[in-house]
Amino acid sequence: MSSTGKKKRPVTRLKFKGERTRQAILETAVDIASVAGLEGLTIGQLATKLQMSKSGLFAHFGSKEDLQLATVDAARSIFIQAVIKPTFAAERGLARLWKLCDIWLAYVGSKVFRGGCFFAAAAAEFDSRPGPVRDRIAAIMKEWLATLAQVVSDAQADGQFDKKIDPAQLAFEINALELAANWAFQLYGDKQAFARARAATLERLHRYATPGGRAVLPQLNQNTSEAKASDRRKNLTQAHQLLRDKESKRKAPRTRQSAKGAKRATAVRQDKR
Repeated sequence: MSSTGKKKRPVTRLKFKGERTRQAILETAVDIASVAGLEGLTIGQLATKLQMSKSGLFAHFGSKEDLQLATVDAARSIFIQAVIKPTFAAERGLARLWKLCDIWLAYVGSKVFRGGCFFAAAAAEFDSRPGPVRDRIAAIMKEWLATLAQVVSDAQADGQFDKKIDPAQLAFEINALELAANWAFQLYGDKQAFARARAATLERLHRYATPGGRAVLPQLNQNTSEAKASDRRKNLTQAHQLLRDKESKRKAPRTRQSAKGAKRATAVRQDKR
């Protein structure tokens, strides 16, 4: 290097400490926001939780909105590390699509975020609040749906999936099943919600997969299929019973009227005698 060249400044211990502090703040912020919401996240609350001064936190985030945006991006980074990166280690096609769905459900069920799916909660909180935070959440959700749709398209290109299927439509359906599982688990504590979402997702993939595509998917649970068939038979039996009950009630007044008519006819005959 020439004597006139500028030397790169080494990363100072102070800067490294600042980055570590910021990371610790955001990890705590994500955890709090997943339960209390982004609006429930305050610098004062974080300062108490982390035993820091408010002025120290303001040095990292100048405003509540800056804190919210940084928290959303931190949650995105966690999601990428926990779900997206492991998924793309799988073979391209339906194997990757199934792994993406399966890992997402495992990620929510294992409570990586204490309050369940961070983005499901954040989207519900900010969907009617225009502004930079809503725009950032919407952009990240679009990334997720686009990733799902792209993996579906890859499976179609590889001959593993029906090419008549609209990737955006299937991505919408898969996302809806996953959000429903998160909702049922968070609201009701339904531990079977993720199993139901897995079964419904896998059933859709088998329905539209080519023979080669089905070969890379887990087999449909025979017990689940039998249980569904049993439920259908039970529902049909109940429906038939309801119809029989209605028919009996409809005929009952006629039967009573016929009995009354017979009594009158008997009385008339007796009077004539």
